[in-house]
Amino acid sequence: MDQPNILVVDDEGDFLETLMKRLQRRNIPALGCSSGEEALQLIRTSPFDVVVLDIKMPGGMDGIQTLKEIKKVRPETEVILLTGHASIETGMEGMQSGAYDYLLKPILLENLLEKMAQALERRGGAAQRAQSERIRSLLPKG
Repeated sequence: MDQPNILVVDDEGDFLETLMKRLQRRNIPALGCSSGEEALQLIRTSPFDVVVLDIKMPGGMDGIQTLKEIKKVRPETEVILLTGHASIETGMEGMQSGAYDYLLKPILLENLLEKMAQALERRGGAAQRAQSERIRSLLPKG
């Protein structure tokens, strides 16, 4: 079965490392990077089904700018925004710019997995539906 093609973009090294380990423990292969510029380089060379993208990143590109560029390069890619700065306005701006959804940090892994499953379903292909079901199978029952 095809694996979900996930990219996680966050400038907080500890958060990124922890999230990557938690996804890997669940056999969800994901690639991580720490800047919008790096994410765009990766996206230009290979498509990703879902990008989990931090909104607040220092440097040249914040998450909203990165989102807009991702949508120019690969409009089919679903983007889930993360913000640690409870800014509903920024989350809404992201949604208007093409994001699938957003979550506030600190995130519960189960909530992120559910959003990833929903985003994969929205992609609509048989492979994405299978990936979505696989991710959902990892969620606690009940």
